[in-house]
Formats: sequence, C-alpha cells, structure tokens
Amino acid sequence: RRTPTSSGNKLMARKRRQFNAFSLSFLDIMSCGFGAVVLLFMIINHGTQSHTQEINKTRLAEAKRLSEQVLEGKRELVRIQNALKQAEDELKVSTGDAQIVIESIAEVELAMSDLEKTTLAKQESVEKLKSDLQVQEDEAARLRGSVESFDNEGEALRSFAGDGNRQYLTGLRMGGRHILVLLDASASMLDDTIVNIIRRRNLPDYQKLQSEKWQRAVRTVDWLATQIPKTSKFQMYTFNTEAKPLLRGTEGEWLETERGKHLNAAIDNLSKVIPDGGTSLHAAWDAILEMDPMPDNVFLIVDGLPTQDREKRKGGSVSARDRAKLFNDALGEMPGPFPINIILFPMEGDPGASASYWRMAIQSGGSYMAPSADWP
Repeated sequence: RRTPTSSGNKLMARKRRQFNAFSLSFLDIMSCGFGAVVLLFMIINHGTQSHTQEINKTRLAEAKRLSEQVLEGKRELVRIQNALKQAEDELKVSTGDAQIVIESIAEVELAMSDLEKTTLAKQESVEKLKSDLQVQEDEAARLRGSVESFDNEGEALRSFAGDGNRQYLTGLRMGGRHILVLLDASASMLDDTIVNIIRRRNLPDYQKLQSEKWQRAVRTVDWLATQIPKTSKFQMYTFNTEAKPLLRGTEGEWLETERGKHLNAAIDNLSKVIPDGGTSLHAAWDAILEMDPMPDNVFLIVDGLPTQDREKRKGGSVSARDRAKLFNDALGEMPGPFPINIILFPMEGDPGASASYWRMAIQSGGSYMAPSADWP
C-alpha cells in the first residue's frame, strides 16, 4: 500500500529526471564537437599552408628560370648587335674593295683599248708609209705653193708643230679686231664613245688630261692661237655648265697679243683644265654677252648637242629629243650679229649634231667644219 508521501517523492524524482538542454552531458557533447571543429580547422589550415608554400616555391623557381632566360636573351642580343656591327664594318670594307676592283677593271679595259688601238696603228703603219711616198712626191709642189707662208712666218705670234707638214682647206677666217675662242670642256670631251666617256670620267685627273680627244681639242685651240693676227685682241673661254676664261680674272676683258705673252699663258692654263660636267650653250652665250665690245669673230669648238639648259639638271639621262630642244632654245637666243665658226668633233650617238651646228654656222654667217681625226 502506497502512502501519499511515497507517491509524492516518486513524482518529484520523475520531474528531476526530465531533459535539460544545459545539462552536463550536453555540454560535454558540445565541447567535443567544438574541439573536433577546431582540430579539423587546424588540420585544414596546416594543409593549406603547406600547399601554399609548395606553390610559392614552384613560382619562385619559375620566376628565377625566367629571369635567367631574360638575362641570357640580353647577352644574346649584345652578341647579335656586336656581330651586326662587325658585319656592317666588313660590308663597308668590302664595298671599298669592290670599288677599287671596279676602278682597276676600268683601268685594265682602258689599257686594253689603248693597246688595241696601238696594234691597229701598227697594222696601218705600212699603208701610211706608202702614202708618205706620195706625200714626198707632192712636197715640191707644196713648197712652191707655200713660199708666201714662209715669207710671213716671222709675223706669227705663236708657232704650232703638227704631225707632218700638211695643208688643209678649212674655210676658217681668222679676221677681226676682237676674236673669241670658246672650247667645250664637258665630260663628253674625254672620248668619242659613251662607254669610254663613262669609264674615263671615273679615272684620276692625270689620266683624264691624257685623253686623246681632249688633247686633240687642246691642239686645236693651240692651232687657232697661231692664226690670230698681231693687230687683233683675243679672249679664250672654256665652258660646260658655266664659262670661265683661261686667264683668271680677265672676265669680259679683251687681251693684247703682246708678242704672244697672253697667248702662251692661256694655252699653258688650258693644259691643266679637266673636262667635267654637262654642256650648256647658254653658258657660252653668257661669255659672249659679257665682252665689251662684242666680238667680231667667234670660234666654237664642241662635240655634240647640249645636255643642259640655263638651270642645271640634277642627274638623269637626256634623250636625243631633249638635246635637240635644248639646242633649238639656245639657237633662238644666239647673240649677234657676228660669225660663229663651228669646229665639231662628232661623237657616238649624236647624229643630229652635225646638221644642227651647220645650221648655226650658216645662220650666223660663219663657217662649219668637222675635221679628220689627225687634225690639226
């Protein structure tokens, strides 16, 4: 039999055994769980740090490798730049050597050309000897016809010795009180062919002076000097793209013969003139127009149609049509009235020069001649 007191005690014990969220067991479980979380976090954090350190080591190694590659690239760039500079220096040296070789080849070809001419001259010497026999037979007749020339020889201001005793029918009239001689001193006066002109243009100056065609032009001026009367005044100019007197400082002045003093000085200076540049007839006209008084007689020694106008051309070739136009323009501005006597040394590739200069001579009242290769 249960008593009320015992029943009440059981009820109180039952109430005390009810669940409590903050009981010791629950706190133990929560602490264990929290500890597990902390442990898990520590494990994960340690793994993350290890992985990060490994990644950093890998990246550092890669960065170091790239730095070494960059450094090696810079070293290779320096080596390439040095090699390039050395190659450029070698190229300059090779270019200079090539130019020397080209000039040497040109000299050899020119020497071969001269040798061929010499050989041809020797082959022709036999024919010349035969012709000299005929010349000797005609000598007596020539001497009889030249008695007057020998009587007047003492009046000449300058003598000229040619190759042999020859007489030519030139048609040139060396009259007048003021005589002007104009000599083309352009590069084309170095030779009769375009190829040899280009070759000789690149030779040293002393070889240019020895050019056969230029020496012939110098002898022509020398021969004209022997024909100037003692009572006349004279002036001598060379011209290419500009005109210059043979006696420096005498621009526009007429020179006295003075027993050949000025003539000899002018011819001596002519032997030092080096042909160069293009040909401008306007330069020759300017030399005529600056003379006071104007000349009575002009002797123009040229080898072809002009290649320049009043304004200098800067490089480039000049066609035959252009040269003909330049000549016609100059012909339209030709000064006068006085005769212009033409002595033409024809050159290769300029067939229209002869007819053009003949027209100039006729229009001015002068004479025209294209002498043989051994004149004067």
